[in-house]
Amino acid sequence: MKRVAFSILLLLVTTPMACRSSSTNQTREPQSSRPSAPKITKAIAVVHPTKGYDVHGVVTFTQTPDGIRVVADIQNLEPGAHGFHIHEFGDCSAEDGTSAGGHFNPTGMPHGGRNAEKRHVGDLGNITADASGRAKVEFVDAHLSFEGPNSIIGRAVIIHAGADDLKSQPSGAAGPRVACGVIGIAKP
Repeated sequence: MKRVAFSILLLLVTTPMACRSSSTNQTREPQSSRPSAPKITKAIAVVHPTKGYDVHGVVTFTQTPDGIRVVADIQNLEPGAHGFHIHEFGDCSAEDGTSAGGHFNPTGMPHGGRNAEKRHVGDLGNITADASGRAKVEFVDAHLSFEGPNSIIGRAVIIHAGADDLKSQPSGAAGPRVACGVIGIAKP
């Protein structure tokens, strides 16, 4: 009887140890690391007219060491200067483009021109249409980004009917929105 009692006691003491050691000795599968998203190097906005206008075109954004290179080719504008901005929402669903919200301004700065020290991130100044209604512009902007608080991905490009005076607050008094395009990631 003593042998049976001793065997049971020995079994009770060693079983938890065996279970514990077997669980710690199991081979663990390495934690799968989710692959990081590829770095965005290029974005595009295909610009469509708002109601009552026929303005259309393409704006591309490309990462450079000095900032984002902006290249715009817009057609069917009235000859002259037109406000050119990035607005806060990538929503062009309203007939007049107002669903895109106001100028993209994550830093809370006053409105200004593209070269102003203090300005909205989305203040890109004016584009000028020639006699045929075509406006082409190219520049590099250090305020724009594809990541972080100044990211333009998912926002909207807006072209206005008139010139941005580069000083009226909060938006430059450039008039109605004649075209809108959502900024999306471009195929590299």
